[in-house]
Amino acid sequence: MAIVEKLHVLKFRNLTDQYLLPNKDINILIGKNGQGKTNFIESLYYLGHGRSFKTKNLKDIIPFDEQQIQISAVIDGKKITINRSRERKTVLIDGKKISSNSLLSQVLPIQIISPDRGFVVGGPPKLKRSYLDWGVFHNNEKTLKTYASYKKTLKNINSLLVSGNKNQLREWLTKFASLSVEITKERNDYIGELTKTLSKNLSHKLKSLVGPFVDFEFVLQTGWPKEVDALSQKKIETYLLNNTNTFFKSKHLSYGPHRSSIDYFLKGRGENFLSRGEQKKMSIVFWMLQILMLVENEKKPIVLVDDISSELDNIKIKSIVDYLSEIKVQIFITDIGNKKLPLREKKTAKYKIESGLITGLDG
Repeated sequence: MAIVEKLHVLKFRNLTDQYLLPNKDINILIGKNGQGKTNFIESLYYLGHGRSFKTKNLKDIIPFDEQQIQISAVIDGKKITINRSRERKTVLIDGKKISSNSLLSQVLPIQIISPDRGFVVGGPPKLKRSYLDWGVFHNNEKTLKTYASYKKTLKNINSLLVSGNKNQLREWLTKFASLSVEITKERNDYIGELTKTLSKNLSHKLKSLVGPFVDFEFVLQTGWPKEVDALSQKKIETYLLNNTNTFFKSKHLSYGPHRSSIDYFLKGRGENFLSRGEQKKMSIVFWMLQILMLVENEKKPIVLVDDISSELDNIKIKSIVDYLSEIKVQIFITDIGNKKLPLREKKTAKYKIESGLITGLDG
């Protein structure tokens, strides 16, 4: 279970020395565009992931005329602190240095819904993999080592392909095939668990979200051609060896879990044939389903919803908030504030943000 008890954003984009004692249920920041709403959401995401969801460029998030970002929070009694300069990053949990972002994610699991990321249904493969692997990792944290080994192996193979060096290639391809099977199996298992969770909760927790969307399917695209059995190390290795010359010409390995995706179907129709509204609703169901699975495994995440009314109507907003309140996860929401939102007043802490300054609102 994760609850942000205290939050101190000392330096992050236009946020300077902002201190909050968040509500354990719903927290909403209201402000006009360009005042720092998304910066606030991004700072929480950074605290849980050690990176931004908006940019890979560090200079974009370090405040003007400053040399570093500094964020800290107390999560279920544990203090997390991130100091990131242009030269190095220091991450502390209860005063002890850690080197892995995965430990951050274990202490502060975060699920984010943001226009900047886009909707997963109808979205690009990279976004789909991001959400999928977020769920896989939190469902089985041991997979992180497999993913790290896979990335290293892929990098080494691509280096050999670029240099034209055939020495040791077979050895690396064998390892790649083995790791590929492991990752595909973990992803398949996770999608299977999602499907079971959807089926058993259609008449209960997910009812308000799913509505008539009973025939909702998600199918893993493994990143391999259809003729390759993605769960057979031998067949993958044979395919790789038979196509080595092609890979040398392209100078990179164009197949594997790093090219994987998810296909979504509604009543047999592929996502590209769905309306924008249907894609949004299915995306919400998928996000909430991932959260429900974590909750049922006693790993409650923090949920971030940025600019909630820009893409969602009040019916969808009410469904999301009621659902998250029912399963008792902490929510941080931002909004422009141009209309009344269907929030539970007694469970909601309201703030306004202006030029990076956050202040509480009464009522």
